[in-house]
Amino acid sequence: DVEKAQKAISFDEEIDHQERDIESLCMKLLLQQQPVAKDLRLISAALKMITDMERIGDHASDISEMTILMADAAYETGDPINLDLIKEMAKETTNMVIKSVDDMDMAHWVIKEDDVVDDLFNQFKQQLIKKINENVKNGEQATDMLMVAKYFERIGDHATNIAEWVIYSITGQHEN
Repeated sequence: DVEKAQKAISFDEEIDHQERDIESLCMKLLLQQQPVAKDLRLISAALKMITDMERIGDHASDISEMTILMADAAYETGDPINLDLIKEMAKETTNMVIKSVDDMDMAHWVIKEDDVVDDLFNQFKQQLIKKINENVKNGEQATDMLMVAKYFERIGDHATNIAEWVIYSITGQHEN
């Protein structure tokens, strides 16, 4: 959906502004309040999380740009590429991002769920390789779709990072 893709691209600029605002607030707290122990842990975790959230916004914008490019592309292709796996990746990574900041239980779920997204990425990559082997004309579209899949895989990684920082902010322990 090109219209939704264009909206997502415009949201990326807002995310960038929010990251700078939160970073500024955290720095102000660090300098003016000189927090210790749990408060310092919360602020440092927030600084790490906003970096991952900003990267998720960048990847969402990249996916949207690819969506627009692919909608305009006149691919010389045989059979269309089955998008079921990439749709599943989108659903899984969306859930991971939303649940990464809920609580400890959801943070642990997100960390485990990253393996599911990695498996979906590998399955989709194998599907694309098969498509290219069947008809070399599928190569351009398959390459574009592989980039989109990789962006989703990276979003899952960033959601995992956020979940790990949530756990750290609560327990003071880094997840391995």
